[in-house]
Amino acid sequence: MPTNQIVSLLKKKSNSSISKTTCHSDHIAEFVAAAWMWRDMLTFVEFPADVELLSTGELRMPFSDAVKYCILGISILLLLVALAILIWQIFRCFSETRTSYLHQDTVNTDLLYSEEKPSGAENYASPVEDVRSEARRLTRCLSRASFPSEQNYAESDMREHQTINRVHGSLRFSVYYDQLQAFLVVTVLQVEGLVGSSRTSGLQSFVKIRLMWAGSEGSELESQEGQATPSVLWTVLQEWRTRVVKGSCNPLYGDQFSCILQDNKDMINHITLRMEVRDFDKFSRHTVLGEVRVPLGKLNISFPLELQEDLQIPQKDLVGEVLLTLKYLPTSQRLEVGLLKVRTAIAEPSSDAVMHARISIQCNQSKLRYQKTSAVHRCPVTVFNEVLMFSLPDVPLEQCKILVSVYETQSTGRSNKCLLGQLSVGKDRSSEDEHWTLMVRSVRQPVAKWHGLLL
Repeated sequence: MPTNQIVSLLKKKSNSSISKTTCHSDHIAEFVAAAWMWRDMLTFVEFPADVELLSTGELRMPFSDAVKYCILGISILLLLVALAILIWQIFRCFSETRTSYLHQDTVNTDLLYSEEKPSGAENYASPVEDVRSEARRLTRCLSRASFPSEQNYAESDMREHQTINRVHGSLRFSVYYDQLQAFLVVTVLQVEGLVGSSRTSGLQSFVKIRLMWAGSEGSELESQEGQATPSVLWTVLQEWRTRVVKGSCNPLYGDQFSCILQDNKDMINHITLRMEVRDFDKFSRHTVLGEVRVPLGKLNISFPLELQEDLQIPQKDLVGEVLLTLKYLPTSQRLEVGLLKVRTAIAEPSSDAVMHARISIQCNQSKLRYQKTSAVHRCPVTVFNEVLMFSLPDVPLEQCKILVSVYETQSTGRSNKCLLGQLSVGKDRSSEDEHWTLMVRSVRQPVAKWHGLLL
């Protein structure tokens, strides 16, 4: 039905109702309100909403553009603030970690027993302050014991060096050489006045004997003062050891050793008898308590000669030279050690003698896994030409050291290996090896240098 007809009918009804009920004004008002309500409903039905607008979902907010841009700006500002807080927290975490490491190093480098005295009224300090200072000092002691540093290791090395310097006792032995048969006899009789090391509960002493022959002269090796001096290469002709005597500061041995020397009259003049008194350890870390060196060429040993010599500070002998190459790769934290040549003096050439080397890296006073070279037939100049690669842990390079040990074994039979000599390359607490310095300066480039092999 059209809208106009509905409105006309309503008007007719209203006129008829008004004529009939002229006295009832309240009914007229209610009728008029109902008519206006019907008009609004018809208007809403007549003009429905846009179907395309509802289907696309584009509903407009009842705000102006200025309000919309303000809300967008506030949201972007809050996002930037959140990102800034996240970045600050990450930076704070890394800075606190670095500060803790720096504080740890500072505590380790401080003096352990330094006394903190107030500049003002030190005589008027209360007992509570004394307790606090004592607690701080004990805390520093515990921190040093918990985190050992280079200074701790230096002090321990110094204590060991002082222990070695305190040599006590004497060695009584006899030597006899038969010139007709070129037969040498050495008898170890007794050691008197020994003093054991503090780390052991009781002495377990034995004597190690070496016949050292002065061979050819080595090349000019630099000494600690930086001056190059020619050195003599020594060769171990024979090596013996006595039985172990437990719990005695004056052990009696009576062990006799003999060997036949080469048919050479001048050979006895170049032989030195080296006897070391050692404290036995089941892990083969024998402590040298002292040594005695006797040049046989200066003695009349055509008949049994009994001697008693005081123990001296043990020293190392040059038994060979090693040509090493070093290369450091800082990006991959690797160290390449190349063993090129080993030069030793040989008194009696043997076709069964083979030589190999064991190279290990010592970082922060702990040895890493070692590597061995292949066995090569021993000759005056043994050529290896092998490069071994080591992965270094996350420790400073200054705390690392290279240890090279050269051994000799027999290709036939089951004879034990014999240590020919050892050498170490690295930065010590008092000095730094020149080869190590060249390696650090020339990164990623191999540097070759001769080193002395000591025994």
